[in-house]
Amino acid sequence: MAEAAPYDDRDGVIWMDGKLIDWRDAKVHVLTHALHYASSVFEGERAYGGKIFKSLEHSKRLIASGEAMDMPIPWTAEELEAAKYETLNANGGGDAYVRAFAWRGAGLDMGVAAARNPIRVAIATWGWGAYYGDAKMKGAKLDISKWKRPSPETIPAHAKASGLYMICTMSKHAAEAKGCSDALMMDYRGYVAEATGANIFFVKNGSVVTPKPDCFLNGITRQTVIDLVKSRGVEVVERHIEPSEMEDFEQCWLTGTAAEVTPVGQIGDYNFEVGTLTRTIAEDYEKLVRGNR
Repeated sequence: MAEAAPYDDRDGVIWMDGKLIDWRDAKVHVLTHALHYASSVFEGERAYGGKIFKSLEHSKRLIASGEAMDMPIPWTAEELEAAKYETLNANGGGDAYVRAFAWRGAGLDMGVAAARNPIRVAIATWGWGAYYGDAKMKGAKLDISKWKRPSPETIPAHAKASGLYMICTMSKHAAEAKGCSDALMMDYRGYVAEATGANIFFVKNGSVVTPKPDCFLNGITRQTVIDLVKSRGVEVVERHIEPSEMEDFEQCWLTGTAAEVTPVGQIGDYNFEVGTLTRTIAEDYEKLVRGNR
């Protein structure tokens, strides 16, 4: 499948509401509730050699996100697991990105309230290389976003919900216009939070410091990497981080299903080395997801 092809014009199949259909036939009506009100939740996953990494955790989180957004998903985690592998295998297996998502479809309601509209579910898989391109080797360059992650009093911040990503899209567009790979976002209090689609880690004096996930998604990859760091005998501190502290941090990396473990070389005016610990953890993660650790 050519990466340059638009996402609505590719070969393959997509699982939608219980059956596989031709990729180009996976369509929804323009009055779909999610298109107007962002009533959608999703998961991003990667398959390595035909096996989806931490697949069941992702399926359970999709269901939990749906519950948080008052969107009960009409499939069990086990049924989603079977559907993901059915789709992956039908599209050739191997290394692939897996997108499972649920949304409120078109129905009897077309306003803020949409309890009478059906919850639709779909799964797509495709080939997708390094999320940040060659930044995995030389270190990504990040802008600092003007937008902040919202207070958990304003929206279920721990759901992987589409509406939470609108400011991420704007932040990433602004960053790319400046020649950066991504943007770092602060939280509503002004503490360092995360990148637009990845969690962040710093290294100082042999210890790893990462923001406390009290108003943003505690990523599955983030949790995995914390375990990898601790298994190396390295201390991990989860706490609030002031932006000015970045001046004294030595190394930095991003984590996420798409990002995997990506070194960061620069955030705004702050510079970081792509050091030994960063590369070691990236290698450990690669071995883990491919079953070699």
